[in-house]
Amino acid sequence: MAYNQFVRPRKSLFGEGQESVFTTRRSNMADMLKREAKKAILKDIILKLHEGLSVTEAKQRFEQEAGNISSSEIAELEQSLIDEGLSTEEIKKFCNVHALIFQSALEKEAVKETSPAHPVYLFKLENREIEKLVDALKKTAEKKDSSGFPRVKAQLKEVLLKLRGVETHYERKEQLLFPFLEKKGFMGPSKVMWGKDNEIRGLLKAASAELDGIKGHDELSAYLEKRLNPFIDEVLGMVFKEENILFPASLEKLDAGDWVEILRESDGIGYVFIEKPAETTELIRHLESTLLEETLIRDEAINMPTGSIKLAELLPILNTLPLDVTFIDKDDTLRYFSDSKERIFLRTKAVLGRKVQNCHPPQSVEKVEKILSAFKQGKRDSYEFWITFHDRLIYIRYFAVRDSQGNYLGTLEVTQDITGIKQLEGERRLLDERD
Repeated sequence: MAYNQFVRPRKSLFGEGQESVFTTRRSNMADMLKREAKKAILKDIILKLHEGLSVTEAKQRFEQEAGNISSSEIAELEQSLIDEGLSTEEIKKFCNVHALIFQSALEKEAVKETSPAHPVYLFKLENREIEKLVDALKKTAEKKDSSGFPRVKAQLKEVLLKLRGVETHYERKEQLLFPFLEKKGFMGPSKVMWGKDNEIRGLLKAASAELDGIKGHDELSAYLEKRLNPFIDEVLGMVFKEENILFPASLEKLDAGDWVEILRESDGIGYVFIEKPAETTELIRHLESTLLEETLIRDEAINMPTGSIKLAELLPILNTLPLDVTFIDKDDTLRYFSDSKERIFLRTKAVLGRKVQNCHPPQSVEKVEKILSAFKQGKRDSYEFWITFHDRLIYIRYFAVRDSQGNYLGTLEVTQDITGIKQLEGERRLLDERD
């Protein structure tokens, strides 16, 4: 497969001769003024909507005053509103309404075909499977009055269990696509859409948990209305937002090198509901054999007060530690993470150079800021937390890293699975038959 299949073709801006150049410049200036005027109209409609304008009135204004809109224009509009101070929580609250207002215009926009090995193509394949599972969920729910209650309940439980796979789909989007968009200065998706992903996660968790306690058809009817239907609406709404706003805008913003890196890193998170095309594996193998990797001087030793160590030894040592280490510098930028075989929380190379605030869902950012602020002001040197994660007890510690004069250099996150440690009793001093 050719490397340039990852690049969207662009038309030349220049014709032949000086007259053509001036004509093109005038045309470009006119187009820019039209875009700015349209952007002002759209921004006014959205702000009025947030102030109480009805969806019907907003839709009428859009159709009369703007008429059409592209996915990248919507994404840029929301980004502009964030830049001007509208909170991401406010935008998240209304983003379903934004999509509803612009839905007909977005559906008319031509969809760009992509290579079968392109990350966007693979995201869309997963979305088709998500839609099939949601359709199965809806059809099962419709049987509630015609089939036996135990059978309907069991079938609902089975489909909801399969739908937990959306976690992999969302993680690949959040941990790979969002960081690359942020590097292009495009922060909106990670601030707004990540929050919507978490709402869907919460709805799925609640729907799965509450189903276990349902005893009969009457309770099932209330469950469908209260729990299942909101989940169905949101997960299908996310498919629409991804395919009509996020993915087209990403194709516009990211270049071939970005997509190649996303493709290579995707294996670390995995795919769900689909088999990865063989073409993808072959492309990655080809790239790994032909692209030059950035390397360090491996034989140079680092001299320290308590000894010296070669760079070639340092990486294996850090990756052998029975804990995960992540370092954020004094400017809140993620600079390094260890890569142990049994890493607890997902990390991809795409997050390197990312602001730590963008590595967390929006509702967690305030806590992150509180920790960093306390470290920078010298009020605290550490914080510790412990949580249950996938039935394991995880111990999370944050340390302020300071130089010999006490100047703040950054924050070190240390994460350790202490499930086995907590169960230790007595002593063990020698090797025994277990070794």
